[in-house]
Amino acid sequence: MQVTETNAEGLKREFTVVVPASDVEAKLVTRLGEIGATVTIPGFRPGKVPAALLRKRYGDAVRGEVLEKTINESWQQALTDEGLKPASEPKVEIVTFEEGADLEYKLDVELMPEIKPVDFSALKLERKVVKVGDDEINQTLQRLAESRKNFEEISGKRASKDGDQVVVDFKGTVGGEEFPGGSMTDFELELGVGGFLPGFEEQITGTKAGGTKVVTVSMPDDHPNDELKGKELIFDVTVKEIREATPVTVDDELAKANGMESLEALKDAVREELGREYGQLSRAHLKRGLLDELSDAHDFELPEGILDGEFDAIWKQVMDAKERDGLDEDDKAKSEDELKERYREIASRRVRLGLLISEVGQSNNITVTQDDLNKAMQVEATRLPGHEARVFEYYQKNPEAMQELQAPIFEDKVVDFIVEMATVTEVETTIEELSRDPDDTTEAAGDDKTKKGSSKAKSKSKAKATKRTGAKAADKE
Repeated sequence: MQVTETNAEGLKREFTVVVPASDVEAKLVTRLGEIGATVTIPGFRPGKVPAALLRKRYGDAVRGEVLEKTINESWQQALTDEGLKPASEPKVEIVTFEEGADLEYKLDVELMPEIKPVDFSALKLERKVVKVGDDEINQTLQRLAESRKNFEEISGKRASKDGDQVVVDFKGTVGGEEFPGGSMTDFELELGVGGFLPGFEEQITGTKAGGTKVVTVSMPDDHPNDELKGKELIFDVTVKEIREATPVTVDDELAKANGMESLEALKDAVREELGREYGQLSRAHLKRGLLDELSDAHDFELPEGILDGEFDAIWKQVMDAKERDGLDEDDKAKSEDELKERYREIASRRVRLGLLISEVGQSNNITVTQDDLNKAMQVEATRLPGHEARVFEYYQKNPEAMQELQAPIFEDKVVDFIVEMATVTEVETTIEELSRDPDDTTEAAGDDKTKKGSSKAKSKSKAKATKRTGAKAADKE
């Protein structure tokens, strides 16, 4: 095989590859022999069919099969011999493939960049920590008590107020006509919590049991029901009962109602749960800070094919968000060219981080074990009680789904590996600061602030499937 480099520009390479006719003929003869050993042709025993007859009957089909196999094997061997790593499937253009002649084709390939990670021990990171205090525990216990409160019908004739539960019958109309789902009987509604149609609760607050009220509600223009959006709804309401909340005391009985032996045991459980939640938030901030540091410290050329795929995925999300008026306010004022420039930068950051994380993981033999995957599948299965077996079966039969499960695990392992070497300083902060959405400052893999529209699309590129871990999993933190 003869390989000649004809062009080298950045990460792009072009080669002319020539495979001797003798090699192609040898593969053709071997394949025809395999067919002849099993095929049944009248007048001949299996394995005794003349080669000329096999070539006449199956030659054209086998030549196509041999061509595909020869090209795949030869370009892989050519790149291996040159010490080159493709970023995606190369493009092949056949120049010559005539019977008895050499096979010649052009190979157009984009390479993976050379990535030299910085000295991770020089990185300085901050881990924001929040101590679980008595106030947080007491607030949580109070919310638990509130969630278990009961309502009892009042004996007097006082008017309803926020915090009460009212039992009502109502019939709703739009344009004088009753609409589906607009009527209810014995409907229980807690006042002051905003759990029903906007403005409905406020208009029946202050009514007494046995009273009636005409309630007018204006539906928003973006209401999902086309028949109601932007319309004015009229409800004839009858208040049948007013119920008052009975307080639940934070005591051992509350603890027992929540599966604990005593109030102290419940407090310990709350402390542990809050500590776990704070720890997850703390790790998210630390990880985002690390990715920021890594992004700033590395600058290498990116394969255009992977970058274009990432940008296209993000841009589709941006356009979908724009169509449903879901863009951030600062994006709404931008022109399409300005948006494309911004999200191209986001795509670049994501790809760079993904390639870097993959390189660090591979060069340090960081792998995702079957035990890791089993634990992740178990977590997913707990979200669908009663269907655990189906969840496991789904992942085992869908390689792409398994890759979706594997990518964030791999990334977390690489992040932990880097953090172990970095200098990490603990900084005590408040839960308000820790709970603040990190997207308000920077988005881990690209400062992406598209409302509900961050790119999480998969790439069909084989290289991208293994390299693009830095965007997707970071978005889940």
